[in-house]
Amino acid sequence: MAGSTFQTNPIDLYRLLEECGRGIIQLPDFQRSWVWDEERIKSLIASVSRAFPVGALMSLDTGGPVNFKPRPVEGAPPEARQTTPQSLLLDGQQRMTSLYQVTLRGKVVETVTPRKKKVRRWFYIDIRKALDGSVDREDVIVGMPEDKIERTDFGREVIRDLSTPEKEYAALMYPVPQVFDWDKWQDGFDEYWSGDQNKSTRDEFRTFKRQILENFKYYRVPVIALDRSTEKEAVCVVFEKVNSGGKPLDAFELVTAMYAASGHELRKDWYGDEHAKGRHRRLADVLRLAHTEAGILAGVSNTDFLQTVSLFYTRARRGAAEADGKQGKDLPAVSGNRQALLDLPLEAYKQFETRVEEGFIRAAKFLHMLHIYRIFDLPYQSQIVPLAAILADIGDAWEHEANRAKLVQWYWNGVFGEKYGSAVETRIARDFTEVPAWLKGGSEPSSVSETIFRADRLKTMRMRLSAAYKGMNALLMKEGAQDFRSGQKFDHTVFFGENVDIHHIFPQDWCKLHNIKPAVFDSIINKTPLSYRTNRIIGGVAPSEYVSKLEKESKTMPPIASRTLDDYLQSHLIDPTLLRADKFEAFMEDRQKRLLALIEQAMGKSAYTGDIEEEGKDVEGDEDMAEVELTMAAE
Repeated sequence: MAGSTFQTNPIDLYRLLEECGRGIIQLPDFQRSWVWDEERIKSLIASVSRAFPVGALMSLDTGGPVNFKPRPVEGAPPEARQTTPQSLLLDGQQRMTSLYQVTLRGKVVETVTPRKKKVRRWFYIDIRKALDGSVDREDVIVGMPEDKIERTDFGREVIRDLSTPEKEYAALMYPVPQVFDWDKWQDGFDEYWSGDQNKSTRDEFRTFKRQILENFKYYRVPVIALDRSTEKEAVCVVFEKVNSGGKPLDAFELVTAMYAASGHELRKDWYGDEHAKGRHRRLADVLRLAHTEAGILAGVSNTDFLQTVSLFYTRARRGAAEADGKQGKDLPAVSGNRQALLDLPLEAYKQFETRVEEGFIRAAKFLHMLHIYRIFDLPYQSQIVPLAAILADIGDAWEHEANRAKLVQWYWNGVFGEKYGSAVETRIARDFTEVPAWLKGGSEPSSVSETIFRADRLKTMRMRLSAAYKGMNALLMKEGAQDFRSGQKFDHTVFFGENVDIHHIFPQDWCKLHNIKPAVFDSIINKTPLSYRTNRIIGGVAPSEYVSKLEKESKTMPPIASRTLDDYLQSHLIDPTLLRADKFEAFMEDRQKRLLALIEQAMGKSAYTGDIEEEGKDVEGDEDMAEVELTMAAE
């Protein structure tokens, strides 16, 4: 970097956060602020609690030729804005903001759940679980509502109450806002657990303090500090690299480098060369029609594949440890997380790679069976990993009707329970362990037994990119929905040949004309899979009008008998009488009940139909803003 100087110094985390709070460290004002989701915050707290690295920061000393307008980190007190910063964070905004808010700020934290609900959370560390080496550290970090009382999904029962310090002491739950200053909390804890009979509990906290809390106190973060003399051009190049164009080494690249030391070309396995297709291309070609660019597996990444291999290797290690008589926390975990990938030996990769590839091929067949044909319609890319692992594990047994029915039920519970939205590593490992056992007569996996679908969720399923929305579309096709115009069912050939997609039943132009809000008419309740040509005929007119048009003969279409068209409509769970009468509200109420029954059938359980609202408010992310408008206007 010509004309610039920099140095890398490890700096105490406490000092960095304290300087963020005082405004000594600020952000360039053009950095967009956003809220980190709850699972990522938990993961960050967990990493610091184990003294694991969370990545270097990059800062720019102020006072040089580069003069960015500064602003304090989110949540810093008002006086921070009056302070002239000594440095600006170019990289690490989210990590520092999140850590400042959950530790030194001392106020409830605004965050977002995996279901895109904006909520307010206090964070705690479960003391006893934190000292149990067999428990995943991310499962040790607990988010509590603003009143610090956790209730059941329907608000009827209190699961955990931490609303007073005494209740925190009793539950052995340590508040994250006090990780740097534990004396006062410990005094109260010792008083609560006084007496010789409670000495072991007091000792347990001292162990927790040494093993966990002191990791926060002594945690140091590497900071790459660009000198104030750094030229403007150089700063801009660095900033672009760390914020957009730059890409840190991922697990696949790191594993590739390790395997190369043993003479194995992992990159060649995945990408191929001039002599042979790589695994990525082979997977993308599975069940691909000649006129399509790629099949349903084209989105499977190299780390997805390594993760699936890792599940088999770590399970084999756990099995070997059990055979040696080890128990409890001495047993290695079944895992596909980043660390497990970095610990994956070349011999294990070679042992399981072919079996895992076969599992992904079976996964493609399974998804096609559910009428999920293209990546755009795949509810969760991440759910392919446990699906492929389970299918690789059970082999041909997936073709047995009873097993297939259970797999279908598990899959739809994951989709409509929205289980694979974020922080999925623990869920993947759990499903890989629990689902095959269930197929052999064991208990229901937690992804099935713990899942709840709320009836009112159908009204809020509006975004084309949401998993449940895509799942509803696939279910309708699987149940035999027939195109309004041709009467064809949407198999693989018709789906692509007729350009089938999700379209409005009561057209949006008609809805707008009748002052119906998009939040209502854009719901999945008012949408269904149709061919491109059928949607052109529908246009923007009243249903009664386009139904009449479909029934009449034209140059391109023979007439359709009213009874036949009614059958087509009913195959989409539409009441023909309500549609023909343009009764929008009655139609929405009726179809919601019908769609709900279809979801209940797929999940194998009743939906919740009570009136207790789900916690939080819906938020729209950037991906939702990118939703494609799929309704075509008539010529």
